[in-house]
Formats: sequence, structure tokens, C-alpha cells
Amino acid sequence: MNDQRLRVGVVGLGFAGRTALEAFSELPDVEVVALAGLEKDLLTSLGEKHGVPHLYEKWEDLLETEGLEAVSIGTPTQLHAPIALAALAKGLHVLSEKPLARTVAEGTAMVEASKAAGRVLKVVFNHRERGDVIALKHQIDEGQLGRIYYAKAHWMRRNGIPGMGGWFTNRELSGGGPLIDLGVHILDMALHLLGEPQVTTVSANTFAELGPRGRGSSSTPDRPTVDTLGSKFEVEDLATAYLRLQGGGALQLETSWATYRAPGDNFGIELFGTEGGAKIEVQNYTTEDTLRIFTDVAGVAAEVKPATGAGLGHRGVVREFVRIVKSGEWEGQNGSEALLRTEVIDACYASAKAGREVVLHD
Repeated sequence: MNDQRLRVGVVGLGFAGRTALEAFSELPDVEVVALAGLEKDLLTSLGEKHGVPHLYEKWEDLLETEGLEAVSIGTPTQLHAPIALAALAKGLHVLSEKPLARTVAEGTAMVEASKAAGRVLKVVFNHRERGDVIALKHQIDEGQLGRIYYAKAHWMRRNGIPGMGGWFTNRELSGGGPLIDLGVHILDMALHLLGEPQVTTVSANTFAELGPRGRGSSSTPDRPTVDTLGSKFEVEDLATAYLRLQGGGALQLETSWATYRAPGDNFGIELFGTEGGAKIEVQNYTTEDTLRIFTDVAGVAAEVKPATGAGLGHRGVVREFVRIVKSGEWEGQNGSEALLRTEVIDACYASAKAGREVVLHD
């Protein structure tokens, strides 16, 4: 396989699908042979732009493409499991947009199917591939922060409900609001930086104060408001969770699509360790001047501002997926780590609904 071009099919024409299509198309050892999506004009134009020979409206037809070896899923969340399960059953490798699935049950089925098929299942956690996250991970692994005992991660928007009235705000289609949409990114970022500690308990709250009243939308002509659609807002618009970690550490998560706060769209993480601290603060997706390291130098408080670079983002995830598939080293590449994120998100929703702490592991 190392000497051949990997034959990939891309499902989905939204942001996730287009981003994956561009990333695969620029790799010399990949051939995008099929593309699927419901928007006929966009399907045709993207197919022509990237030279994709087989175009389909239905993902089921894409999976029948002769010689197909891998599938990239960039669809609404409710389709992640059906497409992945069908693809794995055909012996195809799968790259899925986050989150892995709407529920633990769906995610577990995907992981088990990957194991049974002996094929790769990878999920797009692209923020790991940011330059600041990579630089901070290196600092942590080198012991610069000592033992990290507390972390705070956030992703907060002022007016950022995506596609008000569309699949994002429909619980059946999405699985939830900003907690499963944005929260899974910052949860992954935090657990990745902290060295994958086991989450033992979760205590969470969810709120839906602005969305149900038609407020907080990033509304444009192609993203209408609740009033123009007449549809319900069925998910939360803000969530917060406190996670206890194995070994005594703790992680606080805070995420929103819509809140009365300073304008913009910002996310980040703050870490507190025995030998130092660190903070990543990203405003409106900037990649410059975002990382701070806090320590002591000769007993005097010091702050370091590393130059980090942008990183590869989605392209980094796609390149790593291709590398793994072509290497033939598929053992353990079955989505299990992504399933752990889904388990935590599920527990957060269960905690918020019950109004009490949920125990994941004793």
C-alpha cells in the first residue's frame, strides 16, 4: 500500500466535508475517487474543482465505488454511526468528523465494528494539531509544569448558534448543543495535554436561555433564525461541568453557543502544575501570540511567550490518518480514545438531567 495512492471517498459537502476534501486532494499519495452530498450544484462544482470522477447524492452509493479503500465522514452527527458501520462492514478505513457519535451506544458499535473488521477508525480532533497545543504538550512532556493538578478549559461564543433551526439545534440529529459540539473539542484538548487521565466523576449543568427565544444566532441569509423557520430549539446553549480525575486532579469545562459576554468566539485552556502553569487563549481562531507559560526564574515570577506557529489543523489529522492506513500499523487504531470522550459527554448530559454527580469509574 505504501507504493500506491490511497483511494478515498468523501461524504458531506458542508465545512467538514469540504475541509477534508481539500486536505486529501493536496496529498500526492491520495486519490479522491468519490464524493457524496445532497446539494447537486455544489456536488458538481466541487467534483470538477478537485477532479473527482464519481459523484453521488447518496452515501450508500459512494460505498459501492470500485476500488475504494477509505471513507471520510463530514456529515451531521446522526449519520456518523450508520455510515461508519456500513463502511467498516465493507472493509474500508474510516475518518469521521467529531464527535464520534451521538451516544455511547452508537460509539461503542463503531469501535467494535472497527475491531471486528481490522480497519482504522479515526476521529477529527483537529485542535490537537494547533501549533500552540503541540508546543504546550512538549513543555508538559518535558516536565516543565510538574504534576498538573487542575485545569480549566472553555469555548465561549456571544452569538454563535450554528444553523439556528437546522440539524445543530435538533436533539435527535445532533445529540446535543455546544457541549457535544464545542465541548468535545476542549475535552479532547485537555485530556490529551494531561496525558489521558481517567475521568472518575462528572457533575454538570446545562442551560437553554437564549436559543429558545431566537437569540444568539450567528444568523445570515443562509442561516435563518428560529422566527423565520418556526422550528424549536431543542438543545442547550450553555453547559458547564466539573470532572474529577484519577489521581486526584480536576478539570472544569465551560462551553456556550450564546451568552451575554464580550463579542467574539474564543476558546482555550489553563493548566496549574506543581512547577509551573500555562494558558492558551484563542480569540476568533487566531494562531498568533496565544500561549503563555508561567514559572519562577531564580525565585522571581516569570512569564514566557513561546512562538508557536499555526500548526496544520484538519490537514494534520488527515495526513496522520493517511500515514496510519498506508503504514499497515492498524492495531489499536479503532476509535477507543474518541469513545472515552463520548462517555464523558454522555455522563455530563445525564448529570445535568438528574441534577446530581454521575460516577464513571470507582
